[in-house]
Amino acid sequence: MYVEQMVAGALHRGPAWISRVQYSKSGRSVHFRGRELLNVGRGDYQDVATGERFWVSGPKKNRQDRHWAGGGPVEIDDDIRDEYFKLIGSK
Repeated sequence: MYVEQMVAGALHRGPAWISRVQYSKSGRSVHFRGRELLNVGRGDYQDVATGERFWVSGPKKNRQDRHWAGGGPVEIDDDIRDEYFKLIGSK
């Protein structure tokens, strides 16, 4: 999944990852890097412990996961790197 931290004043330039997430049984939250992120609507998630906001979506084959007005590097977790490149069809 594509996960981007929404940082106030960062204009869609917060830290971002291609990472494996695990959905809860109810599907209302995801677990990401030891955090529980509760779905608050339309791809927006909130960290239950800290209140930090995140955007979570499936990765795009064209690698244009960032908001059109945003930018910056997207970290790809080592444990899913090969699977990710097979999914999008390139490196």
